This record gives sequence, C-alpha cells and structure tokens, in this order.
Amino acid sequence: MRTPAALPTALVATLVASALVVTASAASAQRPERSLVDPSRAGGVPSTYADALGPLYEPVAIATEGFLSTPADLGETSWDVPGQIVVDARDDLDAPDLLSLATDFGLSFTPTRLEPTTKIQIATVPMGDMASVLGRLSRDPRVEFAEPLARVRASFVPNDPLAGEQWHMERIGAPRAWDFSVGRGVTVAVVDTGIACEDHGPFMKGTDLAATECVAGWNFVTGDEHANDDQGHGTHVAGTIAQSTNNGIGASGVAFGARLMPVKVLNESGWGTTADVADGIRWAADHGAHVINLSLGGPRNSKVLQKAIDHATSMGAVVVAAAGNTGGSVQFPGASDGVIGVSATDPGDKLASFSSRGEGVDLAAPGVKVVQQTVCNKGRNKCEQFPGWNGTSMASPHVAGAAALVMGLGVTDPAAVEDALRKSARVVDSSDGGKRLYGAGVLDAAEAAVAVTKQHAFTRLVALVLMTAFVARAARKKNKDAKSPLRLDFLLPALAAGPGLFFFAPWLLPRADFWVDVAARPIADLDLLVGVSLHRFLPLANAFVPFALTAVGFGMKRLRPAIAGISVGTGAYLLSLVALGDAGGPFGRVALVAWCVLNAAICAWIARTNLAETR
Repeated sequence: MRTPAALPTALVATLVASALVVTASAASAQRPERSLVDPSRAGGVPSTYADALGPLYEPVAIATEGFLSTPADLGETSWDVPGQIVVDARDDLDAPDLLSLATDFGLSFTPTRLEPTTKIQIATVPMGDMASVLGRLSRDPRVEFAEPLARVRASFVPNDPLAGEQWHMERIGAPRAWDFSVGRGVTVAVVDTGIACEDHGPFMKGTDLAATECVAGWNFVTGDEHANDDQGHGTHVAGTIAQSTNNGIGASGVAFGARLMPVKVLNESGWGTTADVADGIRWAADHGAHVINLSLGGPRNSKVLQKAIDHATSMGAVVVAAAGNTGGSVQFPGASDGVIGVSATDPGDKLASFSSRGEGVDLAAPGVKVVQQTVCNKGRNKCEQFPGWNGTSMASPHVAGAAALVMGLGVTDPAAVEDALRKSARVVDSSDGGKRLYGAGVLDAAEAAVAVTKQHAFTRLVALVLMTAFVARAARKKNKDAKSPLRLDFLLPALAAGPGLFFFAPWLLPRADFWVDVAARPIADLDLLVGVSLHRFLPLANAFVPFALTAVGFGMKRLRPAIAGISVGTGAYLLSLVALGDAGGPFGRVALVAWCVLNAAICAWIARTNLAETR
C-alpha cells in the first residue's frame, strides 16, 4: 500500500515549537508467577502450540528472560525556561523585605508574587549572568535556595503492575503516544483463536480486559456469536492492541481506548483454513471493523484470501498481518496486496532470528518477549496468566494498535494510515538499507501520533486564517459597516469549529484523559468519539449546522458574530480535509472533495451574511 506524500513535516513543526515535552516512563512491576512453558519440552515451546501448527497458524515460542527499557535521558537543563530563575526566600520575609532582596541583586520579581502565600519568587536574569546570580543568591541568608525555573507537564503513566516488563511499549513510544491518542472510536477486529471477551459457559472475560469494550463477534469454528478463546493466542494478541490500561491490573495495551471485535477462525489446536480466514476478514469489515489484525499465516497466496482483503480495504479497513516465523520469505496474508506486513524485532531493534523477511515486509515491530494477559487451560476454570511470547504474531498487533491511534485522530483513509506509520517509522541501518528486514523501519507510534496532530492543527489554522480573511473582505464589500471578525465572540467559536478551541492541549495534558481529548478536538471531530464509521459521513462538518444556527439566531444581533465564527471554522475544517487528503468517505475520494468544497462555500456565504448584516 502506498499513498502520496502528506503535508511536509517542516511546515507543521513550527506550530508547536515552544510546546512542553516530557518523557513518560512506565512503572516497574513484578514478574508473573506462572508461565505457559511446558517443562517436558526442552525448546520452551508450549506443547499445545507445537502440536497444533496448521497452515494458517503461526507458532509462538515463550521467552524466559525479560527485557526492561529505559527512556532516553534528555537532560534536566533542556526543560529550563531561558533567562528565568526561581528564588525561595525565607518564610519570615514580608513584602518590603522581598523588594529589598530584589533591589540588592538588581532583580525584578514578578509583581503578582509580592503578596504570596509562600515566598517563592520568579525573576528574569540575563543568560550570561545566570550562574553568577544563582551563586550569590544561594549565599544570601535571606534565601533558602535559588535555581533555574523549569517547565513541567502532565504525563500519563499507567499504574499497571507489569508495565515495567513491557519493554515493547516503551520501544514504540506508547507512553508518549497516549498524550495524543488512545484510539477512542476505533474498532479493531482480531481474526484469530477468539478473545476472552465475555462470560459465557466455562469461559470468562479476561480480568485485564474488564475495562475494554468488546463489540459483537463471530465464531466461524462453531458457527455462533460466541467467539471465546479456547487456545490463548488471540487473547494475547488482543491484549497488545487494547489491554485495559491504568486499571492497576496486569499490563497495558497500545490503543486501550479502542474497541475489540473477536472473530474466531482458528480452533483450540490453532488450525484454520484460508476459507475461514477469508470469511472472518469479510465479516469483520461488513460489521464495522476499522482495523483488522491477522496474526496468522501460511505459504499459499490464496486468491480467496486476497479477494477478502480487497473487500475489507474497499470498506475502509486497515489490514495488518504478521510476516511469519519462517526466518525466510514472508508468508500470506502478510505478503498479500493491501496488507501491512510486519516483521519482528528485539529490544535492540534487531530483526528476530525467527522472523520472516524480504518482499512483503512494510514495517517492523517488537516481537520478542511481549508480555500480555492470556488464558490457559483452554480458557476454562478462570485460568489466566501474563506470559512473554515471541513471534511476528506479537509484532503485528503493535502496528494494529498504532493504526487505531492514528485513526482515532481522524486519519480514516486506509492508505493514509499506512503512510503515517511508514513515514514516522524509525529507520534501521543495514547492508540493504533495512528494507528487506524492516520495511519502512521500526514502528514509532509516538512519532506517528505527534506528526498527525501537528499536521491537522497547522493545516486547520492556516485554513481558518485564509477563510476568515476572505469572509471579512466579502462582508465589507457587501456592507462597509460590516462587523470585524477580530473579536472574541467570532474568534472563539471559529477556533472551536476549526482546529479546536484547545487544539494545543495534548502538549500540556495527556489526551488519555477523556475530557482533555474532548477539549482538544474541533467540533466536527467529536463524532469520532462515537465511532470512525459515523465520522466518515461528517455529520458535524457541513453547512447545515451554521445554516440551522442562522435560521434560529439571526434575529438576535449579538449572536451573529458567533454564528459567523462557527460557519468560518466549519468551512476551514472542510477545506483542511481536502488539503490533508487523509480522510475516507463512504462514497469515495471524489465525492468527499466535492462535498467538502460545496459545503465550505456555503459556510463562507453564511458567515459573510451574518457579519455584513448590521440591522
């Protein structure tokens, strides 16, 4: 899959050049007490797996050693506010004493802090004098201490006890990505051995999936709606995608705000057929899956499988598949057209020895000792554990989860989703440039989420400025006494409808918080919280919204600037969809562009009318 180049990164980088940045680190945790290793087998491969290798089942080995990752040390001085110091004076000093202290050192304390509840003061110091001033202040008896003023920001760190063992989440930048998206509104289908998604008969919903929403699925093995996992593979894969996170239990998932759709096509021994997998792909796409994960494979380039994949992508679904564990050529559907094929890497970004490679690899992702919850004892008797497994089966769901993060930001065209993931991937050097081993590179979910957020914010801000200027000029031509758009009752609604009133929020507060996510979105993106399928129809991004407001509120002069602002913001949002080219529509690209341009033009006319009318 390929797509034209998106908006140049250099253009969007300026939008948040002064934004605050922090590295979130996962809490360390104890190792699981149990494992799925069968001690009778020297290779460490579960006997249920080794005895169950079918044409579409990818064998998974269990690693016995864990890997911990440490976030890069960016240095504490990189967070300092240039030229600013903080002075903590003695608590018994009053306001005149503080003024005297400032005068003695030639400083000017922030005026609002001269009557403080504490004696902490902020002052500006020439950069070359910082060390000298801080040294003299530290020796003054009136000062408890003085130091550079530094930035801080909210950071989402999950409290899951096994997060510290999930080196793979740190490696793809998941903690940073969660500041920008958690995949809300996206449904990810796991076409596999089923998922521990419900309490039914001898099966139960996984304790670390309790806070994860599961939508209705289908069991192609038994022919009913109960796609329970009686093998373990599917639940482990699903955990990487959307394990319940920050719930104080177990581990974390890449897109823990996404919904899971269980589609069982492999039996309790891990066997399946190309026909069942094809049916599973079609069923998932027809029932609203936005991302489809296929952690399975075989050597046959099946036409029935390819046709099912083509159907899914035509429905707007992103299809992700494991490359295979052959150590040789990529298996299918990993190598199929329209699929993001994923090879497996270790904590050092080295290709795992078992990973398939070559043509068909689009991205690489962690696939060694991936820790997630899964079932044991064939899913019965409430048997659960948190093993670390190896395989491209474990790598693929990292990419599927990252795709959900990107789609949750409004990138709803499958080709654009892959393009965002490929462009943000971490390039790994090798003799052939890494393309045969890593595709575009190793998955970097954080870079993908940040880049998309920057592109959207920058493009919508530019569109808003241009449309505001156009409408203001048109309004003045119609009536020289037309209202100016340079007023809060116009600008605030325009921002809310265009880029989002608090579009900068993810650089200050983690979007993992639901209300931060809501505040950061433009009005037209709020339907994404309901679902990507709804958003593709743009129910909140069309001329009907400002037209209805005009019909109701035009008679009240004080409301006209606000209505004009919403009209301009809506029009700017629609034009940004055309410029970005990463949104999918229910009737194709041409229809989407025509709809956006037409509605943007009507929005401009509505805005001009509201600004020009002064009676």
